Amino acid sequence: MSKIKSSNLGYPRIGESREWKRALENFWSGVISETELIEKTTEIRLRNLKKQQEKGIDLIQVNDFSLYDHVLDTAITFGIVPKRFNYTGGKVDVHTYFAIARGTDGAVASEMTKWFNTNYHYIVPELNDVTPSLVENRALTFYKEAKDKLGIDGKPVILGPVTFVKLAKGYDPQEFSTIVETFVPLYIQILQELVEAGASWVQIDEPILVTQLSKEEIAVVEKVYEAFAEHVPHAQIILQTYFEKITAYEKIVNLPVKAIGMDFVHGDSLELLKTYGFPKDKVLAAGIIDGRNVWRANLAEKRTILEVVKQLVHHNQLIIQPSCSLLHVPVTKTLEQKLDNVIYDGLSFADEKLDEAVTLAKGLNHGTVSVQADLDQANEAIKQLIETYQSNDEIRKKVAHLTTADAQRSIPFAERIEKQKQRLQLPLLPTTTIGSLPQTPEVRRTRTKWRKGEITDQAYEQFVKEQMKRWIKIQEELDIDVLVHGEFERNDMVEYFGEKLNGFTVTEFGWVQSYGSRCVKPPLIFGDVSWDKPITVKESVYAQSLTERPVKGMLTGPVTILNWSFVHNTTPRYEIMKQIALALQKEIESLEEEGITIIQVDEPALREGLPLDRKKWNEYLTQSSQAFRLATATARADTQIHTHMCYSNFEDIFDCIDDLDADVISIETSRSHGEMVSTFEENTYQKEIGLGVYDIHSPRIPSVDEIKQNIKRALQTIAPNQFWINPDCGLKTRKEDETIAALKVMVQAAKEVRNKQLASQK
Repeated sequence: MSKIKSSNLGYPRIGESREWKRALENFWSGVISETELIEKTTEIRLRNLKKQQEKGIDLIQVNDFSLYDHVLDTAITFGIVPKRFNYTGGKVDVHTYFAIARGTDGAVASEMTKWFNTNYHYIVPELNDVTPSLVENRALTFYKEAKDKLGIDGKPVILGPVTFVKLAKGYDPQEFSTIVETFVPLYIQILQELVEAGASWVQIDEPILVTQLSKEEIAVVEKVYEAFAEHVPHAQIILQTYFEKITAYEKIVNLPVKAIGMDFVHGDSLELLKTYGFPKDKVLAAGIIDGRNVWRANLAEKRTILEVVKQLVHHNQLIIQPSCSLLHVPVTKTLEQKLDNVIYDGLSFADEKLDEAVTLAKGLNHGTVSVQADLDQANEAIKQLIETYQSNDEIRKKVAHLTTADAQRSIPFAERIEKQKQRLQLPLLPTTTIGSLPQTPEVRRTRTKWRKGEITDQAYEQFVKEQMKRWIKIQEELDIDVLVHGEFERNDMVEYFGEKLNGFTVTEFGWVQSYGSRCVKPPLIFGDVSWDKPITVKESVYAQSLTERPVKGMLTGPVTILNWSFVHNTTPRYEIMKQIALALQKEIESLEEEGITIIQVDEPALREGLPLDRKKWNEYLTQSSQAFRLATATARADTQIHTHMCYSNFEDIFDCIDDLDADVISIETSRSHGEMVSTFEENTYQKEIGLGVYDIHSPRIPSVDEIKQNIKRALQTIAPNQFWINPDCGLKTRKEDETIAALKVMVQAAKEVRNKQLASQK
C-alpha cells in the first residue's frame, strides 16, 4: 500500500434537511406507502455516497445507512426477532422491523439504551431462545447497490460479533463464548459473499474493544478473528475501534486482520503506538479527525501527529479518517446563514470533516506544499475563534474559589423531606410526568412562524399560554398530582438554555440523530457561561397561577447541558460544567422567589458521559455530582428538588446518584423495569424515586394491569412512601391522544395500587 488513503467510518442518515426523518414519520402515520419510504430513503442513501465520492474519499463506507438503528439492522440480518412479534422466519419485513423498535398494541418495544458514551440510542438485541441464521446479507445488498448505481467499490461496514453479543441481552453471561460462536459461521458467510462480489475492504466495528474486557472475553475475540482468517483468507478486514484507546492493545493489534482502526482523538492511542509499536504487516486506520465535535481541526497539529504515526507504521500503510462514525455530528455547515462569521469559519460538520481527512491524506502523500492553502485557512480560522472567545473573568474567579460547602444543601435529606411533605401535602404514590408534553404540528408550525418573524412576540407568547392553560386543565381532569407546564415554548431541553445563557450560540440546521426519527440540535459553547436574567420563570409562574396543584419548574442540569452541547476546548470541560451550575443556581433562586415549590433539574446524560476508561470514572462522577449539588445548593429546605435520568447501567453510577442529594429522582426504566428494581434490591437508597412505569418511546397504550405490575414489582423493594409514579421520559414526541390515553391508564393504576396500600395500613 504505497498511497496513504482517506476513509470514512459512517455518515449521518438524516439528510441535510432531515428528509429521512420526515420520510419515516410520514410512513408511520400512513401518509406515504412502504414503496415510497424505500424510494425516498434510497435517494438519501445514494446522495450521501455520491457526495463522499465527489469529495475524493478513497474508502467510502456502505451499509452504515439505516431506517432506524444499525444495531437493530444487525439483529434482523440474523433473524433475531423477539417471539412476541410473531416472526415466522425469512427476511424481516419493514413493519416487523419498526414494531421491534416502537412496539405495537400487543407487544412492547425492545429496550433502547445509549450507544457507549454518546447520546445515540440503539435497540438492544434480545437473544432469548433465538437461533440466529443469515436471513439477509444487508452488507452485500448495499455493496452491490453502490457499485452498480455509482461505480463505488464500497467498504462494507458490519457491527462485529463480539460487540453485538456484548450489547445484547437475554443470555447467561457465562455462555458468552458459546453465544458468540453461533454467530461466527454467519459472519464468515457474509464475508465470503462480499469477497466473491469483489469487496476490497470490509470494516468490522468492534468498539467494545476499548472497554474493560476479561481475559476470557479477549480469548473469544482472538478465536473469532482467527476463524475469519482461516475461512476467508482473502478478506481485507479493518478491525475498527473508536471512542477510546484499545485496552488489550498488544493482543488486539496482533489479530490476523489486514488493518486496525484506532481513535487518535479520544484516549491515548498515540502513546500506545509509541510504547508498543505497530505490526509491520498491518495497515493503521488513524481516526485523527474528531467525529464527535463540530469545531474545525487544527490541520497543522493533526499533520504533526500523523508524521509521528507515519514513522511507526511500515511503508506508508496508513489510512486517514474520522475518529468514529460521523453519525454524531450534523451533515453540513453550508446551510447556516445566521451564525457569526468567526464561529462559522471555526466549524466543521460531517461534510467538512471529510474535506479535512482528504486534505491530510493529500498532504502526507504529496507534501505540505500541496495543501498549504488549506492549512493556512484552518490555522487562521482557529486563531480568530480563540481570539474572539468570550471570556468572563468574574465567573472564572468565582469557579476558582468554590469550596465543598458551596455545593451542599442547608440541611440533610431526612430533615428536608419532612418540611417538603408538610408544604406539599401530596398523597401516597404521587403521580406526575417528566416535563415535556406533546409538541404537536401546530406547536412546531407556530414556533417556526415566530422565528421567521411571521407572527409577533406577543402573538407567540399568547399561543404558548393557551397551550399551557389547556394542558393544565387536561392534567387536572386526569387527576395528576404534580403538574408540568409542558415546555411548549422550548425547542429542545438543552438548546433552549443555550439560546438564553451567555457563552452559547445555536445553529439553524445542526441536527443530530438521537433515536429513531428523533433529532436534536446541540448548541455551541464558545465562551465562558453566565446567567443574565430569568429563563423559565415567566412560563412556570403563569402555569402555577392556573391551578392549586404544584407545578414543577423545569430545568436541564449542568452535566446534561455540557454533554449535549458542542464544547470548544478553550476552557476545560469541568470548569464549564461548574459555570453552567452557577447559572442554574441563579435560575432556581428566581423560581423560588416566585413561589415555585418543586423544581426538576434533569440529568438524562449523566451516565452517558461516563468515560469508557474506568480510570477516568472517579474524576467524572465526582465532578458531575459536585456540579449538580452546586446548582441546587442554595434551594430552600422545603423546595423539593427532582431530577430525571435516562437508564443505562444504573448500577455503575448508583453512588453518584445518591451523592447528587436530589430529593426525588425519576429514571427511564420501563423497557427494563425488573433489571432496574434489582439494582435497588442490592443497594440502599433513602431518597424518593420514580421508576418509569410505561414506555413513552412507543406509541402503544399500556394496560392498567401492565402498569400495576410494574408498580408492584418496584414496591417489593422500594417503600410506598418513597415511590412516585410517572412515565419513563418526557412526552414531547408523542401524539396528544396517545398521551392522554396512556396518562389516564397510569393514574387509574396508581389509584388502585394506592387504595390497596392505604387499606392494608388500616
